[in-house]
Amino acid sequence: MNGTERRIEIFKPFGEAFDLMQTILFRPFDFKKWLVIGFAAFLSGHFGGGSFNFPSQWGRHPAGTPTFNPSNFEQWKPWLPMIIVTAVVVVVALIIVFTWLKARGNFIFTDCIVRNRAAIAAPWHEYRKEGNSYFLFHVAVIFGALILFGLCFALIAGFGFLPNGHQTMSATAIALLVLLVCCWIAFWFIFALLMYFMPFVMYRQRCLAVDAFREVLSLIASNLGSFILLCLFGFVLLLATVVIGIIATCATCCLAAIPYVGSVILLPVSVCLRAFGLCFLRQFGPDYDVWQTMPQPEPPPITLPPIPPT
Repeated sequence: MNGTERRIEIFKPFGEAFDLMQTILFRPFDFKKWLVIGFAAFLSGHFGGGSFNFPSQWGRHPAGTPTFNPSNFEQWKPWLPMIIVTAVVVVVALIIVFTWLKARGNFIFTDCIVRNRAAIAAPWHEYRKEGNSYFLFHVAVIFGALILFGLCFALIAGFGFLPNGHQTMSATAIALLVLLVCCWIAFWFIFALLMYFMPFVMYRQRCLAVDAFREVLSLIASNLGSFILLCLFGFVLLLATVVIGIIATCATCCLAAIPYVGSVILLPVSVCLRAFGLCFLRQFGPDYDVWQTMPQPEPPPITLPPIPPT
């Protein structure tokens, strides 16, 4: 120990994030500011405190309700492949669109916290390149992972480890499937951690997603203990967030479960969690401190009055 090594803390950044949340949202309280920042949180993926639970008539057929008729299915059978393909295309398109909006919204929400302002259009345009790069990287990794794990599953099935007909699964097949599932869970955990910090690095350094990925991966590898403690504390925060979301949903008669409305109601939680990540990351030096050299908006041009003719 030479006395120059950084001390990375967990609770101190959370206290700073809590104070920052109070400054942004309550000092002073501005309802219009809440609505705008709440929309930024909604775009970044903070939808609300729960989900809808619709009443179901499953298993009951009241009078006048049509029941399933096999002859009706035969009429639609020739169109079934087209219906399935169309549904898959629509679902994939919606997933891609919402992923793109979330990628762009991450930079908008981060900008609202860093600059303590309620703005959507300005950061949307200013961080267009970074947001699109983050989106393309996200989609590429997801599709690459799906293809890779699909090939692994196909190899397991191709070598005859999976049972056919009435055969039972062998110990080798069970072990391979368990290993594949564990690898899948570990991949998504590491991927989620990287994707959480990448927008902060991209926002600070104005770099592309690939460069931010290398930066964050190197940072985690060289400070593994600190990030393990962060993940453990993050798990506690996740449980607390779920409890707060359930309480808010019940207390507001399910209003907090409505998208965007829930984002506004639970905005202090969303701002505090996002600020916590920013405050934690700034401990690793000025290259990771979004407040170190915060980009300032360009001043508007000065328009001089015309010179009257002499």
